[in-house]
Amino acid sequence: MDVFYNYKGIGDVLIFPIHEGDREHIKNEKHGDVVKITDLEGNITGYNIFNASRYFTLDSAGKIPLNKEMVNKIKQVFEENGVKDELNVDLSPKFVVGYVKEKTGHENADKLSVCQVDVGEELLQIVCGAPNVDQGQKVVVAKVGAMMPSGMKIKPTELRGVPSNGMICSQKELGLPNASKEKGIYVLDDTYQTGEPFEF
Repeated sequence: MDVFYNYKGIGDVLIFPIHEGDREHIKNEKHGDVVKITDLEGNITGYNIFNASRYFTLDSAGKIPLNKEMVNKIKQVFEENGVKDELNVDLSPKFVVGYVKEKTGHENADKLSVCQVDVGEELLQIVCGAPNVDQGQKVVVAKVGAMMPSGMKIKPTELRGVPSNGMICSQKELGLPNASKEKGIYVLDDTYQTGEPFEF
């Protein structure tokens, strides 16, 4: 999970998205420097923290990965501004090295494969359309909850009737410099360890 800060583009505001919501149907609730954003059903979609530089040391612009220290600071900001919400944040890495244990054809689509991918602590079923995916590969997996560089959030889904929980990524999807123009996933070498976070 990440927060976002862009002083030049937006101002001194830390943007903390929790869940995607319908941007046209939201409610804002102001508590001092904190604006709580909810959908019409009352589900929290995020927070905006104004005068952010008063509370945080923010050297970079753009995406800032959340860590325990940042979460604790946000909790302090909530307390100072009278926000009584509990902040339960999943800090587990969302981009990890996966190992394709099994690949089978999709029963309803010739160009899709159903892969069983070991990501360390669990085995994920991921439907993949890349022509070069194969059993025995180490790959980059975007787990459910990952925010892609394009802004797309990975969710559990079904592709042609088969459940898929995550995405096996290409270099282009990861926004890597000098990404291969060929279609296909990014196949890693054996120096990578299954389950370790993939940094990019």
